[in-house]
Amino acid sequence: MQYRYIGRTGLRVSPICMGTMTFGTQCDKKEAFMIMDKAYDHGVNFYDTAELYPVPPEAKLAGITEQWVGEWMQTKPRESIILATKVAGAASGWFVPPIRHGLTAIDRFHIERAVEGSLKRLGTDYIDLYQMHWPDTIVPIEESLEAFDRLVKAGKVRYIGTSNDTAYGTSKALMTSQYKNLARFESIQNNFSLLNRRFLDELSTLCEKEQVSLLPYSPLAGGVLSGKYNQVMKPEEAKGRFSDYLKSPNQRQRAMAQRFMNDRTLASTQQYLKIATEAGLHPVTLATAWSKQFDFVASTIIGATHTEQLDASLAAMNLTLGDDVLRACDSVHEKILYPMG
Repeated sequence: MQYRYIGRTGLRVSPICMGTMTFGTQCDKKEAFMIMDKAYDHGVNFYDTAELYPVPPEAKLAGITEQWVGEWMQTKPRESIILATKVAGAASGWFVPPIRHGLTAIDRFHIERAVEGSLKRLGTDYIDLYQMHWPDTIVPIEESLEAFDRLVKAGKVRYIGTSNDTAYGTSKALMTSQYKNLARFESIQNNFSLLNRRFLDELSTLCEKEQVSLLPYSPLAGGVLSGKYNQVMKPEEAKGRFSDYLKSPNQRQRAMAQRFMNDRTLASTQQYLKIATEAGLHPVTLATAWSKQFDFVASTIIGATHTEQLDASLAAMNLTLGDDVLRACDSVHEKILYPMG
C-alpha cells in the first residue's frame, strides 16, 4: 500500500477514502458496517463523515452517520484509522443545514458546539482531520481559524481542512494562518471528476505551491460516470440519487441533477465507457483512478450503498492509468464537455 501524506501533516492515508454520506438513508446500519469492514480489510485507513450526514439532509437523521461510524470504530484499533468529519457551514444555495435550528455558522460558538457533538457521537476523544463543510461568507476567516486553532491546541483535533472552497477563500485562509500563527487548512475537499475538472485551474496551482492536499469527492460525478444513466431507459427512470432529484419538488435538487446529468455529460460518459472497455477496466475503476492520479491529491473519497459496489472502486487503489488512456480521456473532455475553438 502506497500511503500518502495530507498536506504538511503527519497523516498518512490510503489513496482511497471511504465516504459515509449514504449511511442512514441509502443503506442501513448492517450494510454500512459491512461496507466499512470491507474497505478496512482492503487497506483503507481513511474514513470521512460529517455532523449533518446522511444526505439528503434531514433533521430527524442528522448525526446518525457519525454515530454509526463511531460504533463501527469500536471494533477496530483507534490509531489504525484516520478519521475526518466536518462542521456545517451557514445555509447554502442548496439547503439549510437541519441542525442547530438551521442557524449554523463557522463561528466560535458553532465550531465548539459542533466538535463536542461529533466527538460524543463518534465515541472518540480526538478527530484526525476536522473540516469546514463549506465556507462562511459572513463570519471573518480570522474568527473561524482562531476557533479551529483552539481545538488543535486542546488536542481535540489534529489538523484542519476546508471544503467546497475557492482559490480566493483558500489563499486568504492560508495567509491569515501564516500571519496570525494559527493552524492552517491542510486539505481541501472539492468536487473533482472526469466531468468536473474545474479544480485544474487556479486551485490546483495553489495546492501544489502551498502543499495543500485535495481530497476529491464524487469521482463518479454523482454516479453518472458509472454509466447507469446511459442505459436504454430515460435518465429519470434509472436507479440513483440524481434520478430521485429529477423527480423532486425541490427546485434546487432538480437543478443539481441537471447540472451533472445533461446531454453533454451523458455524451462524454458514453465516450468514457468506451475508453474503459478498450482498457479492460470497469468504468468506475477508470473514473476513480483518474481522480487520484494527480500530485496534489492525497486520497479520493468513494461512496457505496451496497458492499459489492466497492469492488470496482477499490480496484483503483493501486492502479496507475497509462498515458494513452489519459490522453483519450483528455480528448473527450476537449471535444464534448468543453468544445474547443
